[in-house]
Amino acid sequence: MNEFVPTPEQQRLIDEAQRAREEALRNPQPPRGRPLRDSQYAIGLTADYELQPGGGRPAPPPDPDTPPRPSLDVRLDRAAGALIGAACGDALGVPYEFQPRLAADQTPVMRGGGLGPYAPGEYSDDTQMQAVIARVAASGLELDGEPAQRAIAEGFIGWLAGGASDVGAQTRQVLSTARAGGGDPLAAVRAASRAVHEQTGRSAGNGSLMRTGVVGLAFLNGDDAYYRCRDAALAISGLTHFDPLAGDACVLWSEGVRQAVLHSTPGLWRFGGVRNAVAFLPIERRQQWSEWLDEAEAKEPYEFQPNGFVVPALQAAWSAIYHTRIPERPEDHFRLALEAAVRAGDDTDTVAAIAGVLLGAAWGRAAIPEEWQRVVHGWPGLDAEGLAELAARIIA
Repeated sequence: MNEFVPTPEQQRLIDEAQRAREEALRNPQPPRGRPLRDSQYAIGLTADYELQPGGGRPAPPPDPDTPPRPSLDVRLDRAAGALIGAACGDALGVPYEFQPRLAADQTPVMRGGGLGPYAPGEYSDDTQMQAVIARVAASGLELDGEPAQRAIAEGFIGWLAGGASDVGAQTRQVLSTARAGGGDPLAAVRAASRAVHEQTGRSAGNGSLMRTGVVGLAFLNGDDAYYRCRDAALAISGLTHFDPLAGDACVLWSEGVRQAVLHSTPGLWRFGGVRNAVAFLPIERRQQWSEWLDEAEAKEPYEFQPNGFVVPALQAAWSAIYHTRIPERPEDHFRLALEAAVRAGDDTDTVAAIAGVLLGAAWGRAAIPEEWQRVVHGWPGLDAEGLAELAARIIA
């Protein structure tokens, strides 16, 4: 992950989003009671969304009635798949970060190196930060509450001091400032995040999206789960990335992971939660995000470069998932799509980690190649089994 420097067009979008956020702060709407959410938050796949690309018969839409809930064993497999999938994507992308882009006929391998340098199979800051959030979620604290967010902030500061590798410039600046300031870690991190944004105008990098998938695992139960997931994704993104576009992306991906774990739908419909979550965003940005997803479905992953900005990072990951056809053995879609994410180039470990958490949630741990699971590992002393144990504790 590198420092994000926006193009003029990206800066225009960031400025528009920031003006909308400032307007919302000046004219706050009355809070909604949690039991009473209106139709703008209703969940339902868009019936016109063709989820099998490249021709052929599209997957049928899900039953309009509530689909059956998958068994606990299935949910455990998918939750483990999410965390292990993110770690495998991260480790697979590490050797190719900011290197010449792989050709279509080249297969990425977990050979280590990169900016660490890393051992073969070792994941980087993308999964390290996700592990901090996962450990807090596994402790039983609710991620949409301040006690959990305080623990995450404290965990991030401790990670920077004792285990971080290859840290993005923006994240390092926020956490270093918060650590130097002392006091309440949550207040310090929030203040530093806002200050960095106000000083630079550039806080819509991909560094909060890369770690957000675990948020979706924490909200699999309850009628209010979908907007609690949204609130937690926004708050945890904002700890280091104040810009509302970064928060939007985290809402889309966290809800995508949440719905993927719970899906009972065929084909690429299992990824439909990302599209659903557009309805959870502020109304003034929904159309733009729909168009960005449309663009990702119209272009190949490598066309979204540079991808340090959160929007092309999400688009590259979504494009890799969308454009990889489901093969005769459907679970092979996990591997093929993750390899396509690495071939997107540029910030390869981050794009592949973003794709990996959603792919793993959709297809489950059973779809992840055994040879990857045997070698994947990283701070704080986690391997595939350790990540699976964390996932099980989160959804217990």
